[in-house]
Amino acid sequence: MKAAVLHSENHFIYQEMEIGNCRDDEVKIKVMASGICGSDTHKMTSKWKYPLPAIMGHEFSGYIVEKGSNVENVDIGERVVAIPFLPCNECEYCSRGQYSLCENHGMIGSKSFGGFAEYVNIKSTNVLKIGEIDFEEAAMIEPLAVALHGVLNIQPRIGDVAAVFGVGTIGILVIQWLKIAGVKEIIAIDISNEKLADAAAAGCERTINPLNENLTEKMNEYTCGLGADIAFECAGSKITQEQCLLITRKQGKVGYLGIAYSDVHLSEQAFENIFRRELTLKGFWNSYSAPFPGEEWTKSIDFILKGRIKLKELISHRFKLEDTQKAFNMMIMREETYGKVLILPNEE
Repeated sequence: MKAAVLHSENHFIYQEMEIGNCRDDEVKIKVMASGICGSDTHKMTSKWKYPLPAIMGHEFSGYIVEKGSNVENVDIGERVVAIPFLPCNECEYCSRGQYSLCENHGMIGSKSFGGFAEYVNIKSTNVLKIGEIDFEEAAMIEPLAVALHGVLNIQPRIGDVAAVFGVGTIGILVIQWLKIAGVKEIIAIDISNEKLADAAAAGCERTINPLNENLTEKMNEYTCGLGADIAFECAGSKITQEQCLLITRKQGKVGYLGIAYSDVHLSEQAFENIFRRELTLKGFWNSYSAPFPGEEWTKSIDFILKGRIKLKELISHRFKLEDTQKAFNMMIMREETYGKVLILPNEE
């Protein structure tokens, strides 16, 4: 098969790779769409931690072209989304059904070959049928499930006011889930006016650009001095990771979805707010629960099929498999404004 193979940091070669027959418990997926995750570009600009050469891509969909002798849950020709997380099913957390906390998990696209390739072999327990969902939308089920994992576990109440920091793909998906959960008002916070326009289009009642406006003053204005019931950090910025603590109301909740890529140092006020306001801080990792892969995945598929979630509008760029390097260069160098970027390994 052809694949975009990573040989060193941000150095991809489009080349032939061997792929064997699937094992008895596996299926072979012909990959039709594969998303580039925000964490993928960070791995390119910091330090790649996994074996090389590698085939990245953990957000992908396609259809089954081969299956092992023991596979019964899916058939050849069925359209599926891949679940990239491979729990060990042996540690204490797996035994409790807390799969996101697995201590010895595998991961398609980093620890093993992923979706920037024409085909992927994967355990049949790691695919879900997608029905008539478009392949490009199905490639976004993984980030959609990540967003839902956070929203489900922060437990919003009907009528809450929420602030979402960072309205890239994950932020917009969090906004959509918060709307479905009954949040009364959402305030989007970002330093990009284009992204704030996207947030407004997704249903945000108010937006704040801290480069042009005083964040705490605007939040006090919008919330009558109380602050937000919920603050979601989706940017992965040490600045916004602190700001969440400054704008959340007493006994409010702060949810961290963005990854920290550097040390986070808190001001005295931010730290004091944690205990003086009795804030609840929660972090959310991955998107899995019991029964595996969890309601985050099954509900994501259900709500896409019902037309309750908008995904197509978030896709800004599509690249052929042989142009994977161009896609990463565009994102890392910020040559263009982008939303969700997809790699399309096979023509339909």
